[in-house]
Amino acid sequence: MGHEFELTDVAEVGATPDQVWEAIATGPGIDSWFMGRNEVEGGTGGTVRGAFGGYRPEYGIRDWEPPAKLAYGSDTAPDGRRIAYEFLVEGRDSGSTVIRCVTSGFLPGDDWEDEFQAMTTGGELFFRTLAEYVTHFAGRTAVPVTAFGPPVADWEAAWTRLGAELGLPARPAEGDRVRIGREGVVYAANDQAVGVRTPDAMFRFVRGFHGPMVASHHLFAPGTDPGTEEKTWGGWLNRVSG
Repeated sequence: MGHEFELTDVAEVGATPDQVWEAIATGPGIDSWFMGRNEVEGGTGGTVRGAFGGYRPEYGIRDWEPPAKLAYGSDTAPDGRRIAYEFLVEGRDSGSTVIRCVTSGFLPGDDWEDEFQAMTTGGELFFRTLAEYVTHFAGRTAVPVTAFGPPVADWEAAWTRLGAELGLPARPAEGDRVRIGREGVVYAANDQAVGVRTPDAMFRFVRGFHGPMVASHHLFAPGTDPGTEEKTWGGWLNRVSG
């Protein structure tokens, strides 16, 4: 049966249109808020490539109008699956910028609902992280760090253990003040993910589509070694996952 979808996210941020463009239209910029490693061959007809675990998406750029509009998407698969992203960037007289992101596409099969739910809540986290990045870290680039824990049998218990690791009595909620190496704040939380911002990092914990808790972090501290960090966070996820 399948499902056609279109989702829209909007935020007004304290950054310039050029800073937002740098975040959405360059590999190092996307590395600093999205997921995994990314590279961009700019211009209409160019390509956006990603690498997250074993996932290697590739999207053709359909509109490239810096710093106002960027649109790219996948080819349509034999089963009809496709996804496309459109970013519209508008500067305001106040010095702020409005970012609008429209995500659209098609999910095939009769079991699309679980995937759609995971994609929707994950997309909320990514867009919120973009807003946090251009507001608090514009001009800096992060090292993306990805680690996977074991399958989680009880997610309520896992989120509560995550809260305990952050110094909380319960699962994290947006606005909570926490400690994760340094003091930070929970900037996003839903039933699928938690995001924490500190002065030199954005830490994200995500419910993986096939069961594990996934760490998808952005570390801004100089000299960060991704291999060392991934081993450290892999052990951390083993403890939290139960």
